[in-house]
Amino acid sequence: MRTHYGLSPWIDTLPSSRRPDHPRLRGEHGAEVVIIGGGLTGCATAYACAVAGLKPILIEAGRLGQASAGRSAGLLLPEPGPAFRDVSKLHGLRAARAVFEGWRRASLDGAALVRRLGISCGLGACDSVTVAVGDHEKALHREYAARTEAGLAVRWASQGMVRRATAIETAAAGMRLGGGFAIDPYRACLGLAAAAKRRGGTFFERSVVKKVRPGQKHVEVVVEGGLVRAQTVIVCTGLATAEFGPLRRHFKRREKYLVLTERLPAAMRRQLGGRGLTIGDTASPRHQIRWTPPDRLIVTGGDRDETPARQRDAVCVQRTGQLMYELLTMYPAISGLQPEYGWDAPYGETRDGLAYIGPHRNYPRHLFALGGGGGSIAGAFLAARLLARAASGAPDKGDEVFGWTR
Repeated sequence: MRTHYGLSPWIDTLPSSRRPDHPRLRGEHGAEVVIIGGGLTGCATAYACAVAGLKPILIEAGRLGQASAGRSAGLLLPEPGPAFRDVSKLHGLRAARAVFEGWRRASLDGAALVRRLGISCGLGACDSVTVAVGDHEKALHREYAARTEAGLAVRWASQGMVRRATAIETAAAGMRLGGGFAIDPYRACLGLAAAAKRRGGTFFERSVVKKVRPGQKHVEVVVEGGLVRAQTVIVCTGLATAEFGPLRRHFKRREKYLVLTERLPAAMRRQLGGRGLTIGDTASPRHQIRWTPPDRLIVTGGDRDETPARQRDAVCVQRTGQLMYELLTMYPAISGLQPEYGWDAPYGETRDGLAYIGPHRNYPRHLFALGGGGGSIAGAFLAARLLARAASGAPDKGDEVFGWTR
């Protein structure tokens, strides 16, 4: 079987006839809110703003959902990625608890929204299990104890329980969380965009922003051949783009790699763990494993600093092979299984592993949702809620824990 390198299966397998085609932005337009970036965060924010009556305009440089959103593993996880103990050490116990509770709520709210809107994106519930590897069991138990003491919902799983649930014979004990979901992130993105349009949102594709000019009463977003004049601009580009050069120091450009296997034969499937789990480990970089229909596995990992363009193809092939080997060490029963897709997903790593969501004092009439660990897309729904609230002039003081001043 030929492996498709560099292609996201979510995007590659959706027929072009089912992909919406939005016009380029031409001429002058006015809006209360203009959103830059048409990934999952941008589309979820457009929907939240439209529901709030703000009638947003969204501008995407390429095609909706085909950057980092459509290249993710499609995991709505109830935790942000960094350890609770690390966030607590940096920002304090109260702030850490607010971050983790906010992330769990975002996972549940995101799943509920997808259901309510009737978006066909393969939504399915899956508990999240973190498995200790090597000599990490004591450290993981300390993390569990810290979360329990803070009142967060988490369960400890003994070695026997973990091995029965995951079928990983080398696994030690682990930590289990409910409230997680798996989806097709590309279809979810397109579904949210369609729902936002029904509520009065306007979308433009293939329109590269050249300049953002804030004024006393409005902000202008300039593209080649047109501009939008709005009360507020919301930037959902994942990383700080050239217009916001001073913010780039807050991010390290990183990428993780993903592999989708071919369909597992029945004999292999019988030897692997249950379907209703997302399995992560304590390795560095971390692995995550999930099932996806029909009977295939997705494994992520291999995180590294951004690859130069000239090396990207070769590195993708190498990382795909490496991830398949690492998956084989966990599940020897899959010997001979081939990768169907191998691809990368870029993200902006921050100092504490959390996204920056909200206003920045040096950029009047701007709101941002930038950065994060790249493992869970629940942050898109968290950002949408906070940004729509801020754009409506009703921010919550508790939102500051996700902001630039933390």
